[in-house]
Amino acid sequence: MSRDLRPLFDPRSVAILGASNDPAKWGHRLALGALRGEGSRAVYLVNRNGGEILDRPAYPSLADLPETPELVVLSVPAEGFEEAVEASLAAGAKALVGITTGLGETGHEGRAREAAIVERVRTAGAVLLGPNCLGIFDAATRLDLGWSELRGGSIALVSQSGNLALELALLAEDYGLGFSRFASLGNQADLEAGELVRSLVDHDPTRVIALYCEDFRDGRDFARAAQEAVEAGKPVILLTVGAGEVSAHAARSHTGALVSSATAVEAACRAAGMQRVRSPRELIDLAQAQLARVKPRGRRVVIVGDGGGHGIVASDVASAEGLELPALSAELQGRIAPHLPDAAPTRNPVDFAGAGEQFLTIFEDVTRIILDSGEVDAALVTGYFGGYSEFSDEFQAQETEVALGMARAAAESGRALVVQSMYPNSPSLVALREAGVPVYREIEAAAWSLARVAGQAERSPRGVPELPPPGPEEPVSGYWEARELLGTAGILFPPARRVTDLEEARTAASELGYPVVVKALGLLHKSDAGGVALGIEDVPGLEASLANMATLSVEGYSVERMAPVAEGAELIAGAIRDPRFGPIVLVGIGGIYAELLDDTAVALAPVDRAQAEGLIRSLRGAAILEGTRGRPALDVAAAAEAVAALSVLAATRPDLAELEINPLLVTPTGALALDARALSGENGTDAR
Repeated sequence: MSRDLRPLFDPRSVAILGASNDPAKWGHRLALGALRGEGSRAVYLVNRNGGEILDRPAYPSLADLPETPELVVLSVPAEGFEEAVEASLAAGAKALVGITTGLGETGHEGRAREAAIVERVRTAGAVLLGPNCLGIFDAATRLDLGWSELRGGSIALVSQSGNLALELALLAEDYGLGFSRFASLGNQADLEAGELVRSLVDHDPTRVIALYCEDFRDGRDFARAAQEAVEAGKPVILLTVGAGEVSAHAARSHTGALVSSATAVEAACRAAGMQRVRSPRELIDLAQAQLARVKPRGRRVVIVGDGGGHGIVASDVASAEGLELPALSAELQGRIAPHLPDAAPTRNPVDFAGAGEQFLTIFEDVTRIILDSGEVDAALVTGYFGGYSEFSDEFQAQETEVALGMARAAAESGRALVVQSMYPNSPSLVALREAGVPVYREIEAAAWSLARVAGQAERSPRGVPELPPPGPEEPVSGYWEARELLGTAGILFPPARRVTDLEEARTAASELGYPVVVKALGLLHKSDAGGVALGIEDVPGLEASLANMATLSVEGYSVERMAPVAEGAELIAGAIRDPRFGPIVLVGIGGIYAELLDDTAVALAPVDRAQAEGLIRSLRGAAILEGTRGRPALDVAAAAEAVAALSVLAATRPDLAELEINPLLVTPTGALALDARALSGENGTDAR
């Protein structure tokens, strides 16, 4: 859904319903904010008691206003919210902001009330932000309708938590950053995160989009909106929750245990090109790096400092973040050396050996030489720079000029510059930030942010796939049916026969050829219950295996030709249907150690063969597929075909909560599914 949000962010007139003279009430803060934009629009304060509020006349009702209020902010008790909405729509409002709490967040009845309100709002051609929200802000239109006055800037913030938004504002202020636009999602009864992100794609003042979300509603639409923003050159940074919340099906299958709400979000992030962070501090750290005038083209970094300790620590931290610290060429070291004391290290890190306080200009001179060389993608200046301003006004002026020279060097060379300093708020470093160079207090934050932006080129959006039309929904009642279903999708299994007794098993084994595998059908966990026998070499072995299974409650047996397990490696391929993001495909190192190793990659389904191969090759254990210690390389392309086919099947069967192949045996000449599972989303039955 894409609607006109101009009345929300740039209304011609605004009314505060529930305005108050009491500084402790929301209606007071909202009235103050509204009046700050009085020069840009008409502002009306509405309170049923009339009188005056903040030296302005207060109107008893919306019906008493002299003109239509294009935006109405509702700060009223929950029991009066419906009436307030009706009054706003009757007055002609096209946008509503619901500050009111006590609705959808209270449970089923509250959500039902919200749904009825939203239907009424949409029928009237209006939009509703919230309820249970902190308000709204737009720097360009001088709209400030929230609890705290925000600083203007280039970050658009969409947050489901009011308090987190306030913390993010304080953290941003530490860096001298501010906001182009802010929208508090609240309950997302009408306006959702995806629609708000999409509205920012063409919002010129916004350069970075920051989000805190707990519930994505239509997850795929949200991801598509984020992808549109990223492709328009606006990085999207997401803070969310759920890293510890494992799927409710975790005990039912390996896939369920390996796919959590967090991994589903990760799949969406990779598809859209979003960058996910773990904390408010990380969000602001990364936002500062994304706002840099020059961003790194790659991971090659030189460390520059005026003290050996800072340079060594920075080198260790940068390496741990995956940044490369190449040794500078002899020719480049030769050009740097004349600017430094004798025997000062020039290889990387470059150490000024305490000379900075004597010759401040070496920071600019050496940084420019390095950045102009083309041997590195970025310079990370660490340590004391910024502290020289503490010496005197003369030092402050000189250091500021040097800082601006360093910023010019980065801009002119097209190579990134990042600074970590013990004095991040000194006047010289404030000037450096204003010139578009990120400055951090902690080396960990500087290196982490630099690494995240440097790696962004490697994580271009994969694209959010469209879901194919749903196929026929047919019951999948057990392992054999799951196997047949996956077989119709083109996934290969070893030849097999379904049998009911020993005589049929003998015939099947004879036809298939020994060695064979026998599986007892109808068991929830076949291997754990003793319902699987591998490598049966002859008739006596077959008879013994079925005799051992005779005490189990089974629905027959599957006799299968033994696969060449020793020739290959085992993967797990699965799909699970997330309630917000739809089908998620997973591939990982498989077999009985799948959950222990936790070496997996996920994506929004469906994926094609090339995308599936990319997932497989991204695994930490992918080297075992390339052939090691004299063994031949395995058929990764065939494995990718199987993963892609499973993902398409999962995407066309919304009735199935899970599909799984574990193991998927990859050999030098193909890929075979050795076990199949399917879990119905309707009744929770597990077909194995």
